[in-house]
Amino acid sequence: MSGGRAGPDGSGVRTSEADGYGAPRGLWRGLARHRPPGVDAAERAWRSPLRGPWLTAVYGAALLVALPLVIITGLLDYAAYGPRFDQAFPQDVGWLRLPVFDWPTRPSWLFRVTQGLHVTLGIVLVPVVLGKLWSVLPKLFDWPPARSVAQVLERLTLLLLVGGILFQIATGLLNIQYSYVFGFDFYTAHYFGAWIFTAAFVAHVIIKFPQLVTALRSRPLGTELRTSRADTRPEPPDPDGLVATEPGPATVSRRGAVALVGGGALLLAVLTVGQSLDGPLRRTALLLPRGRQPGTGPNGFPVNRTVAAAGVRPEQTGAGWRLTLRGGGRTVTLDRPGLLALAQHTAELPIACVEGWSTRQRWTGVRLRDLAALAGVPDPVSARVSSLEQAGLFRTAVLAANQLLDPDALLALRVNGVDLAPDHGYPARVIVPALPGVHCTKWVAEIDFRGRADD
Repeated sequence: MSGGRAGPDGSGVRTSEADGYGAPRGLWRGLARHRPPGVDAAERAWRSPLRGPWLTAVYGAALLVALPLVIITGLLDYAAYGPRFDQAFPQDVGWLRLPVFDWPTRPSWLFRVTQGLHVTLGIVLVPVVLGKLWSVLPKLFDWPPARSVAQVLERLTLLLLVGGILFQIATGLLNIQYSYVFGFDFYTAHYFGAWIFTAAFVAHVIIKFPQLVTALRSRPLGTELRTSRADTRPEPPDPDGLVATEPGPATVSRRGAVALVGGGALLLAVLTVGQSLDGPLRRTALLLPRGRQPGTGPNGFPVNRTVAAAGVRPEQTGAGWRLTLRGGGRTVTLDRPGLLALAQHTAELPIACVEGWSTRQRWTGVRLRDLAALAGVPDPVSARVSSLEQAGLFRTAVLAANQLLDPDALLALRVNGVDLAPDHGYPARVIVPALPGVHCTKWVAEIDFRGRADD
């Protein structure tokens, strides 16, 4: 942004060569002469000597490295839900639809990593975002708010950037806590909000990157991190007006400011990362109620939707339960003893939830490709799996050919050597490598296999 420090008349109006105004100059000059009440006092209120291009650039550099990972993993997670089968939410995204491809099943931990990174990084970056906003807060009180048409456009991208990241963080954190107080569909808002934020982020980086590099080079990092509070001095006045006009004494050093933000990020990492790791760190996932260990024993691992919440009644999963296989003009019905009599396969596979938690367990059951062959579709192109659950966005799921034919893709009957608990999908559930947990359908009632002849 253009403009210098306070004018020689003490009015607070920023000036520079040719007064710093672009066309239409009359508009900007008129705004500068009619300053709203309180603007001058607000400008003088921001007196921290820490604010300046260098500290803002340090926080900005951290976000520049981490935010692309959050964006990319978020888009990958959307792709994992299978948009080509219209089961990713939102379904109708117009020209924002991602390229069509089958989500891979290998490595088996792929979705666990992408979703874990997306949620964990999103939480860890909260202190960095707040630190960055604090460093530029006085700019909200600049008057006039712009000095050229180009600066108006820059401010608009900044508005979308700040509003976008705060919106994504707020709705994401509420979703993790299963709290939908905002009253609109989370998936739709988060997806389109992500694209708005991404566009603003790219535009802001293009505009500000040269200034970021210059600011980082202006003060050696090592020197700043060794400077005590007593020796902390304001930066020289800068064109963007980040440096306070009347700086007060330092109450903390820049080293302390960086340590505070970094320490906050580290604390959130400790309280979050256990959601994606089995073992002792699971107990430290205090911010994720369903990410902690819910009990002991072979079935003592997290669950998203319980059998009670799904409305599946005990009589539906008792001795009268049957699995129906359809495909190739054939219908096959199997009870649980019949499934147990088929060839069994055991695989250690993770299961990962959109809210960020995941766990790795040992599953035993019948390969999906064996069930497809039994239904008369040895080379399936897809399959629709239906649950006993009667309502909910994920009561059915469509699996692609590569997911059905993976040697570790199972209709699981047991976990860790014992029968599935009702909350984990008894009498049978789907487990596929790298598949989002909500598509690993529980309480399976029917699988409809489609072959090439059905297309």
